[in-house]
Amino acid sequence: MLVVGQAPGARVHASGVPWDDKSGERLRDWMGIGAECFYDPDRVALVPMGYCYPGRGTSGDLPPRPECAQLWLERVLAEMPHIELTLLVGAYAQRRFLAGERRASLTETVAAWRDYGNAYMPLPHPSPRNQGWFKHHPWFDRDLLPVLRARVAGALSGERIEVTA
Repeated sequence: MLVVGQAPGARVHASGVPWDDKSGERLRDWMGIGAECFYDPDRVALVPMGYCYPGRGTSGDLPPRPECAQLWLERVLAEMPHIELTLLVGAYAQRRFLAGERRASLTETVAAWRDYGNAYMPLPHPSPRNQGWFKHHPWFDRDLLPVLRARVAGALSGERIEVTA
């Protein structure tokens, strides 16, 4: 399984451990797995769109620096030919992996999760700053998260869970 995120926040940049913050706790909860599984490189690959903390902007962290993905992403992905499921966490990962199939907004892209088949699952960023998004989109918890947990469990066990809903 591959988890593609944005870029490390200040805390993660300082610790050097991907998803070592409240966002990571929420993401692991969404996935239905603990830290031991999440950080097992034989089971889950963690790849950011940017490899360093991009700095703080007016409404949160700045976007990932584009030269990181341009220089490293294809090389890293080439080393992982057997990915069963890719979680696209946030708009930057969705823009890169879904390209022209992506919808006009993150909300529309995540809401269309069924349209991306079994290879990709678009997700919003699990940041505590997105509380409003989660509150205004109850379908995410109700409809998407149970399927995400089933697909994660299937990918980790070697069973492919088909999207039928």
